[in-house]
Amino acid sequence: MTTFRTIRRLLLTFAALAWSGAALAQMQPIPDRQAGEGEGPFEKLIVKGAMMIEGSGAPPEGPVDIVIEGNRITAIAGSDRADEAYAGARVIDAKGMYVLPGFVDVHGHNGDPDKAPQPSYGFKLWLAHGVTSVRGVSFAGDLTDLDMTRRSAANTITAPRLYPYAVFGSKWDRGTPDTPEKAREWVRWIKERGYWGIKFFNNETPLVLEAALDEAEAQGLGSVAHLGQRGLGEVTAKRAVELGMDGITHFYGHFESIPREGQLAPYPADYNYRDEQSRFGEVALRGYNAVEPGSETWDDYVDLLVESGVTLSPTFNIYVASRDVMRARNLDWHTRYTLPSLMDFYQPSLTNHGSYYHDWGTEQEVAWRHFFVKWMELTKDFHDRGGRVTAGSDPGYIYQTWGFAYIGELEMLREAGLTPLEVIKAATLNGAREIYDARGEEPPMGRIAVGKLADLVIVPENPLANLKVLYGTGHDRLNRETNEIETIGGVRWTIKDGVVFDAPALLEDVARMVEEQKAERAVATD
Repeated sequence: MTTFRTIRRLLLTFAALAWSGAALAQMQPIPDRQAGEGEGPFEKLIVKGAMMIEGSGAPPEGPVDIVIEGNRITAIAGSDRADEAYAGARVIDAKGMYVLPGFVDVHGHNGDPDKAPQPSYGFKLWLAHGVTSVRGVSFAGDLTDLDMTRRSAANTITAPRLYPYAVFGSKWDRGTPDTPEKAREWVRWIKERGYWGIKFFNNETPLVLEAALDEAEAQGLGSVAHLGQRGLGEVTAKRAVELGMDGITHFYGHFESIPREGQLAPYPADYNYRDEQSRFGEVALRGYNAVEPGSETWDDYVDLLVESGVTLSPTFNIYVASRDVMRARNLDWHTRYTLPSLMDFYQPSLTNHGSYYHDWGTEQEVAWRHFFVKWMELTKDFHDRGGRVTAGSDPGYIYQTWGFAYIGELEMLREAGLTPLEVIKAATLNGAREIYDARGEEPPMGRIAVGKLADLVIVPENPLANLKVLYGTGHDRLNRETNEIETIGGVRWTIKDGVVFDAPALLEDVARMVEEQKAERAVATD
């Protein structure tokens, strides 16, 4: 009997391992949009009686009625018409609510089966938090992101509008572009297939990078860089901007551009880039090695960034666990909305990218808290001098789950010193313009205006007073009259391309995905 139980236990253990490994080896197909999963577009849709925050930085106004025909806004007027005036139209009663442009996440990923094998998991979380457009950098390692993009544009899947970027040198089978000529060939190749831009990781020689950026500009493709540390000896953020880079994401390359002394970062003798605790622990010390805010070198660098027209998408939130891992591990939404497989990926690991807090203590967290101060000062100085800042979440790493992570980024832009209206502009019009500028086009979304796409977020509470009301879990507060805790907020409706999504219903779909995965695991280990 003991032997039988031992064998059975081993078999079940192998089954669980197979479930967590082989069964998740590839992404699942995205199902078509189901009946009841979004309504519309309608011949005529009215958002009635809302306070409007229109996205360009203008103050709130209202109540207004927003008239939508198909997928376009056709009129915005004071909300003084009787309901009978809209007979035959689909009317959303938004009295007492706030309406904003659909949010734009300029830093999305959605292609790792070990974390979330069903792409609609992330898509529904984005939509449930008001995100109607996502730039993927990139969404997938193969060409499936193009199919997702087409299906989203046709509204046959439940997903935000998708803008696919390709990582430099990826997608094709002709080898890494290692000459200027091959770099140009690759850029033309991705343009022909329908990609909107290029994500660089600073793995190229300066000559190859320069050629790729020049060809990207000629082809109307955008560019954004995660300037990996292995390339910073030759291409810092300053050099990348001089070569024509459109956008810099994260913090990489900034402080290496303005060292206090010397040319190269003073890495310790035992530093190991491939050991992620060493890599990310040392990152927080880069700010100490840079010149001080307000110094001549600092100011000259910020002015260069602004004058170049580069966009900064800092993605503060993806690194926020570095300054308090315990808080990140216990965020309110993990139990109900974070997949078990995703929580597994988040755990400290020698193999999972971003799970670098192997022995992460007070010293590492304090260093990161100081680093954030200087990083935010740089972003705020850039913004105040006229630079464009956008909102990107980089979800699926370091305890940052889709949708929730995006709202966390908005809170951190506020922490960096942007006003609430400036945060909303970063999340809407600025993000839209970053995506469309390379094409020389005014974006069709990003603000509430006649002629724009019907991409809207409708929220019961005022996000300018408290950005926390945008979280899918809402905001808990004490009702001082009843002395009871009440939960307020959460997005009520997200409208993408004229299609109305019930945000709480999307969250329930996600909660079911989480419960189903928990049940499957329980069966595999029973």
